[in-house]
Amino acid sequence: MVRFLGIDLANNKKIKYALTAIYGIGLSRAKEILDTAGLKDADSNGIRTKDLSDEDISNIRSVLEKNYRLEGDLVRLTNLNIKRLMENGSIRGRRHRIGLPVRGQRTRTNGRTRKGGKKTVAGKKK
Repeated sequence: MVRFLGIDLANNKKIKYALTAIYGIGLSRAKEILDTAGLKDADSNGIRTKDLSDEDISNIRSVLEKNYRLEGDLVRLTNLNIKRLMENGSIRGRRHRIGLPVRGQRTRTNGRTRKGGKKTVAGKKK
């Protein structure tokens, strides 16, 4: 089993898809990492994680550690950015603080993910 940054990668998956299990790596960045590590044929041939040699694993590990912020560092950076917005008192920071959508979405009828479950109001007496 291959392990990068504290994450176990699936043995049966192709390496470009297995790398996406790491927080901060999508499909395009996974292809870029493989190209940088010298596994250009991994993209076309679809090399599986279990078929990687020790040299390939060390190349990928060195590329990940040198060039990218991933996992805990990336989460910490994101949280610091959100905290900075809240301390500035910007609109985005205020929306984060009260739990509403941040990027200009409509909230009158949608936005249940951020606002929480639907709250019912008792009917008005006549």
